[in-house]
Amino acid sequence: MQKWRKKQINIRPYEGKKNNEPLQEQRNYAAIDLGTNSCRLVIATPTPSSFRIVETFSKITRLGEGIIKENVLARPAIKRTIAALKVCSGVLAEYAPIYRCRYVATAACRRAVNCAEFIDAVKRETGLNIEIISSKEESRLAVVGCIPLLNRTIKRALVFDIGGGSTEISLARVTNSGNTFIEGFVSLPYGVVTISEAFPQQDMTNLAYNTIIERTHKILQEFEDKYNILEAIRNQEIQVIGTSGTVTVLGAVHLNLPRYNRSAVDGLSISRSDIERVINRIKRLGDDGRKKHPCIGAQKADLTMAGCAIIEALCSFWPISEITVADRGIREGILLDLMHNQNGGRKKHRRRTPFGKRRKKTYDKAGNE
Repeated sequence: MQKWRKKQINIRPYEGKKNNEPLQEQRNYAAIDLGTNSCRLVIATPTPSSFRIVETFSKITRLGEGIIKENVLARPAIKRTIAALKVCSGVLAEYAPIYRCRYVATAACRRAVNCAEFIDAVKRETGLNIEIISSKEESRLAVVGCIPLLNRTIKRALVFDIGGGSTEISLARVTNSGNTFIEGFVSLPYGVVTISEAFPQQDMTNLAYNTIIERTHKILQEFEDKYNILEAIRNQEIQVIGTSGTVTVLGAVHLNLPRYNRSAVDGLSISRSDIERVINRIKRLGDDGRKKHPCIGAQKADLTMAGCAIIEALCSFWPISEITVADRGIREGILLDLMHNQNGGRKKHRRRTPFGKRRKKTYDKAGNE
């Protein structure tokens, strides 16, 4: 189990809206994204233009391990995940009171026939109320989380989120007034965990890899027929944003980082030719090489190849010229929802909030800006 140490923090007061209002403590907001592969927690406080991350916790639990066989969450996976959620519960207690929170579960729980039993066990053993969200809501939250990366000069964005048990692809549009809404989305019924288990060879064969690409193309065709994305991408009218462990790995390998560096990777733009070069490099590493790579490692070696197959499928189906890498997603989307929709409603999100315009990043091989 990943260790978490209590951090000593000073909660600073902030001024009320009016000069005669009393000083109040900063409010902590919390989000948990319980995915097929990992459990992630983030606690943050709002700032005038964004939010400040106070604490994070992440643990690979592979909750969806073996789910493709009988659509059941396995006992060892449940045990691992509840252990991680107990850590989350302890962290949340250290930062209490939590002003607003939302804890969600995605594909593995949507699919599992014993999900209700699992959710009850989580509540009983950790005190956390986990909400199972639809693939549509998962898509929406991923887009909301990536709003800070949207290019002001491009009115549409294609955001793909490669999860452990499913892959969400959303087409978003920014209106002239600055509102962002989702035109449509498609959910691929597989992600890196389910693919790696469907093709359990130590090193994925070319046949398996190409099978994933072909199947993805078939699913994307109906989405393309409905929204005519190809021509818009060709005309550079759509920004493509990728959020997932695989996408951030591509960014780190592209930069030749000696270890993963979020600040270097988040917001990075990678060209089509560089994406192809990096994927080929990852392939050539082989299973042992991927396990030893400082930005991949043993826990992601098999998953990275599965994710590369999905990314290659997207790039070969659409004329994508570059991908913006997002080390952000559902958790950040939850936080922005909680902070900007105080009444709990799902309002349209303004692109100019909570972040201003971002400049394109350039880095040397060590990841220094």
